[in-house]
Amino acid sequence: MRHVCISIFLLFSILAFSSQSYGQNEFPVLEGPYLGQKTPGSMAEIFAPGIVSINGRYEHGISFSPELDEIYFSANKKGGFTDIYFSKLEGEKWQQIKKAKFTKGKKDEEMHPFVSSSGKKLYFTALNSDNTDTKIWYVDRLDNAWSNAVKLDSPINKDEVFYSNQAENGDLFYTNVSKRFKMYYSASKNGKYPKVQELEIEFGFHGFISPSQDYLLVNARNKEGEGRKDNDIYVYFKEKSGTWSKPINLGNKVNSDFDETVPSITPDGKYLFFSRYNEAGGLSNFYWVSTEVIEGLRPKV
Repeated sequence: MRHVCISIFLLFSILAFSSQSYGQNEFPVLEGPYLGQKTPGSMAEIFAPGIVSINGRYEHGISFSPELDEIYFSANKKGGFTDIYFSKLEGEKWQQIKKAKFTKGKKDEEMHPFVSSSGKKLYFTALNSDNTDTKIWYVDRLDNAWSNAVKLDSPINKDEVFYSNQAENGDLFYTNVSKRFKMYYSASKNGKYPKVQELEIEFGFHGFISPSQDYLLVNARNKEGEGRKDNDIYVYFKEKSGTWSKPINLGNKVNSDFDETVPSITPDGKYLFFSRYNEAGGLSNFYWVSTEVIEGLRPKV
């Protein structure tokens, strides 16, 4: 693939995903939540270096199951196809990281996994190798596996779209590539998505909605520094009127002079994940930080 936007400045610049995997004898013993990693404080740190954040590839889009016993993420080497990878906590140990291949070859690339708050459904983006037919798909949880992949039957997929995620009530938020990377959403109607609507925000894409829809994270080209071309992560807070606040830059505990993109929040609400493109050759790794950095910016009522 060549399909991950790094910045608004390069709107249709698309990167590619693929990865390395460990042999069973090489995979380290990892125990506890978040692959047994030491949790970060208020300054962003690289996540699982050498295990998930691996030099020589892009990592982009990460999600955990509600019980924090499964991890899903997408990755690719430069010029390669994007795949979704996963690991599960079985007993007390995380298992070897493997490719998911949800569409079983129907689509060339899969990325941007998101596990629903119920844990019963996983949404993802799938597309062709020529960057066409970029749509939202999903799988349903079976006893110990996932169902066959299904393209979402909704007006959402009338456009080229990616990076979908849900609020707790089922409303689906996503980036509409066809509409110049605008943020859109669709309210859940008995689990269906019959109508779509553009979000009324100033700027930003790769949006991630909080479970209660009280804030929205996006990435966008830095607006504060003259001549800056890198992407930063911003937050919008929901006003009492139901409108969105002005965007607030998350500051230097999260953002840097490199691109920061594709934010997400863990199911327990404790951590913000994102990609930072600070590896040699412009490649990216996953970083994480306490969501206290968000709460510290929330307007006082």
